[in-house]
Amino acid sequence: MSAHPSPARHPASGPSGPQDVSAEPFGARLRRAMDERGPLCVGIDPHASLLAEWGLNDDVAGLERFSRTVVEAVADRVAVLKPQSAFFERFGSRGIAVLETSVQEARAAGALVVMDAKRGDIGSTMAGYAEAFLHPDAPLFSDALTVSPYLGYGSLSPAIALARESGAGVFVLALTSNPEGAEVQHAVRADGRTVGATMLAHLAAENAGQSPLGSFGAVVGATLGDLSAYDLDINGPLLAPGIGAQGATPAELPALFGAAVRNVVPHISRSVLRHGPEVGALRAAAERFADAIRAGVAGA
Repeated sequence: MSAHPSPARHPASGPSGPQDVSAEPFGARLRRAMDERGPLCVGIDPHASLLAEWGLNDDVAGLERFSRTVVEAVADRVAVLKPQSAFFERFGSRGIAVLETSVQEARAAGALVVMDAKRGDIGSTMAGYAEAFLHPDAPLFSDALTVSPYLGYGSLSPAIALARESGAGVFVLALTSNPEGAEVQHAVRADGRTVGATMLAHLAAENAGQSPLGSFGAVVGATLGDLSAYDLDINGPLLAPGIGAQGATPAELPALFGAAVRNVVPHISRSVLRHGPEVGALRAAAERFADAIRAGVAGA
């Protein structure tokens, strides 16, 4: 493969100027945020049906109103916000501008931002994706990025290397909750391990020796049922979609994740967002879930 120059790096231009990333690794910052604010990740998912439920038009103005409201409501009190990049990208450059502002304002309010972009490619292209989201000078710099390893785990090397350098993190799709994922993630390799288990093993190796928590996490669906066949103790965070509207409950987390439950970051989107556009209602919904998750983890 021929070499290509790295993408240009531009300083973030949010209200606080360039975003400075702490030298402290993402895993350490996440552990502290979860301990102080509770282990909850709220999505920013402005898809058309939610905009309509809020009485907003499916346009850039509606997108901006939605995103600003979610950030105002919960960014100063939840550990993690997770914007879904696709719902911003569909509006082109103006949507991306809204995403940039949302990321910067959420981080300024103290939330960690996990960019849900699920990027996955090889070589210089993967390096370009990493530069877009994990370089501290990038307008879309986020505390962590979701990535897909299904061009081979080694294809993620540019993102992992840049995350280490910048103090950011990645979440690797390992055992996702969508039914279609099983045909790849549950496939059995020649060594007898499933592909999903192999991803978890790679992440455990990345996080070896890190304290209090490694920066390289896995996406593991909370609706998958029995996960006892998988070693979830990767010394890193487990981003767990499926709580709320998809059917899983906070009380089920200890049974599902076992000894790794303290490192679980439950992701909730619609079950919180449907309470908008009232800021107070959004806050109350997020706090109810945070309290329920704390209670479930404490009882583990």
